[in-house]
Amino acid sequence: MTTGLAARRAVARGAVGDLLGAAHLGPTVAVTVLAALLAGAQGLAPGRATHVVLAVLAGQLSIGWSNDLVDRDRDRASARVDKPLAADAAPVGAVKVACGLAVLLAVVLSLAVGLLAGLVHLGCVACGWAYNLGLKSTLWSWVPYAGAFGGLTVFVALADGALPPWWWPVGAALLGVGAHLVNVLPDVDDDLATGVRGLPHRLGPRRIAPVAGVVLALASAVALVGSSASGATAVGVAVLVTVLVVLVVAARGRVPFVAAVAIALVDATVLVAVR
Repeated sequence: MTTGLAARRAVARGAVGDLLGAAHLGPTVAVTVLAALLAGAQGLAPGRATHVVLAVLAGQLSIGWSNDLVDRDRDRASARVDKPLAADAAPVGAVKVACGLAVLLAVVLSLAVGLLAGLVHLGCVACGWAYNLGLKSTLWSWVPYAGAFGGLTVFVALADGALPPWWWPVGAALLGVGAHLVNVLPDVDDDLATGVRGLPHRLGPRRIAPVAGVVLALASAVALVGSSASGATAVGVAVLVTVLVVLVVAARGRVPFVAAVAIALVDATVLVAVR
């Protein structure tokens, strides 16, 4: 009896793990943490900040699950064993239900923050879905990233009844474009083989990382100029971002993407520290 219960629990844990594995947890957590940092910088009340963070989490989960649902056949053609749906480890029906629930929660939680703010955030979520549903294969593949990241800062500011300073959406949009470029790097050959021709693919494998490095460095420059960080802070951030940009340009695998996420978190931390 005990053995059977343990086996069922192990199966349940495996099913949950596969379901979460199809949600792109890395980017989901990174964007959610970024939203939390922005909420802290804006000085939102705890209840309002919680609504903001949960709305962003639900929206990101829906984007991650929809991505793997849309790309299931493409991922199978590329033998992506790291994709639970492509490997038949996660049931398609369960992922569809989870995705639908995430969309519903994103709508409810976003509008609970306020009508205008909620609509802005739902526009950010729509950007992610538009990317998944076809823009990823066009020259305009960078637009959803710029719109979603820039719009996220507007959502957080509007949650407090204000507009963000100019450099919030500008810096965030640049971060989004940089993240898009480096996110494609590990999969560029598989993407090309399955007909994906977004902006990074048109740049070519050798130019993606250098262009991403420049874009991410510009994002950090905007954050430092806009925040009017002190001399010591500015120097420290500049050195740290330079190291991370070098990783973006020179490293391989998922390291450039991790470095890009780190740059985003550094910039958001600067924002919180000087606000």
